[in-house]
Amino acid sequence: MRIVLLGAPGSGKGTQSQRLVKAYGIPQISTGDLLREAVAKNTELGRRAKAAMDAGKLVDDATVLGMIRERLSRPDAATGFILDGFPRNIPQADALEAMLRELGTPLDAVVLLNLDLGILFKRLSGRRICEVCGQVFNTYFSTAQELAHCAKGPEHKLIQRPDDKEDVIGKRLEVYEAQTKPLIQHYTELKLLRVVDADADVETVFNAIQRAVQGASKPSA
Repeated sequence: MRIVLLGAPGSGKGTQSQRLVKAYGIPQISTGDLLREAVAKNTELGRRAKAAMDAGKLVDDATVLGMIRERLSRPDAATGFILDGFPRNIPQADALEAMLRELGTPLDAVVLLNLDLGILFKRLSGRRICEVCGQVFNTYFSTAQELAHCAKGPEHKLIQRPDDKEDVIGKRLEVYEAQTKPLIQHYTELKLLRVVDADADVETVFNAIQRAVQGASKPSA
């Protein structure tokens, strides 16, 4: 199974990616993780990426694609992969398709985790993390009972991540709308898009994703 997961920040891509990894025995390929790994290992691509980041620039698409190509050459990606965080725009999608065509590993499906932007805003702006136990809560959705007791202390000490501030969230969602929405039309035209309603519990959304990609691969034993 070779898929791309699309969705705005807060739509649950990370959570669902991990469930797909366990069910199908294929790797989640996050471009952010690849960049950090390449920089830490001081590879040629990592040095190129670091030079761009140190200069305050975005890492160019050719470098990112080189990292993806290298990652796909590893044994665990032989039967498939889940791409998360790439592509983000049409030029990246075109470059990815050309590379995968060259490798003989075209995409089976592109899964869009669809969620109303109002709900997304609440998911992100209401998110709090306990500094003591690491649990994640939401001021809009978590119950008083869930917030009552901390497993590692007398009470939860909840903090908000800087990128969950309302002004930052607004900008992140604006970027998503401007850059990623055109991908929806692009993959619709290629007959690859599968839309999943992400406004449900984790298990329900996961089952919907499995139905959407049915035939692309079978779960691992």
